Amino acid sequence: MSRLYPTLEDMRVDQLQTAQISHERAITGPAQLQYPQQPGTPQYPAQANQPASVLYPSLNEYMGLQITPQMMQEMQVVPSQGLQVGIRQTQSGQTQIAPITGNNLGLMRAEIKSGIREVVLCKDQDGRLGLRVRHINNGLFVAFVQAGLPASLAGLRFGDQILQINGQTVAGWDNDKAHNFLKKADGQRIEMAIRDRPFERTITMQKDSNGFIGFVFKDGRIKSLVKDSSAARNGLLTDHQLIEVGGQNVVGLKDKEINQIIESCGRTVTITIMPCFMYDHMVKCMGNSIVKKLMDHSIPDL
Repeated sequence: MSRLYPTLEDMRVDQLQTAQISHERAITGPAQLQYPQQPGTPQYPAQANQPASVLYPSLNEYMGLQITPQMMQEMQVVPSQGLQVGIRQTQSGQTQIAPITGNNLGLMRAEIKSGIREVVLCKDQDGRLGLRVRHINNGLFVAFVQAGLPASLAGLRFGDQILQINGQTVAGWDNDKAHNFLKKADGQRIEMAIRDRPFERTITMQKDSNGFIGFVFKDGRIKSLVKDSSAARNGLLTDHQLIEVGGQNVVGLKDKEINQIIESCGRTVTITIMPCFMYDHMVKCMGNSIVKKLMDHSIPDL
């Protein structure tokens, strides 16, 4: 059985929970249902006088996480129910086991969905969509979404790939052709086929007991990683641009503002990143004032 975990910490805690269930069943009797052992799961000897929750205190120092009594209560597993705590279904149909991440809103908002979705827009009273596009490798991508205008209200996001506009396949179109087509299109209804942010990926991390996740950024660019931090453990890379934090677009925001969003995320932080060379190409020839003052930074609806 293959399991999907939002973070490495979730995987390790799930393994510890699995070990505890095995330990409890070794004391109370044979289990009715056996769960496959994950590679590398620590083995704990059964001791008849050992309390059922004895394994949890070891999490207090595990990977710098501060495990409070309330968190321990939330993570408690009832043997008859297996590992149902912390299981969530992604919108793409995958099952995630997340003992400490749980059903985090930022994780759900940031999810990059597979497949293609249809988006229908109409121009505002001034004939605007609030959208700019860039052509990359014969594809057409959303490079700017203006707050409060139709593209934003329809749910388009930075980095989305446009496959069709009003039934016309846009592969090979350049910026001018796309903008001219949109300018001439009937403002009452514009249909688009969209692939969700193909150049971007999400990474979920856990703050340590000091509230840090372990990376340094400047102007939204990830410059360095802290050794043994959650960012390093979960595969964050340098020379990548922060695009979203908790699913919220941060392109054009000051570093101080991005830090405030990270601090507001709680224990679990999900960021969306893009290689810097790709980001630079997407925002090339776009004025900084436009990005900083007009970019949509609203929190996406689920």
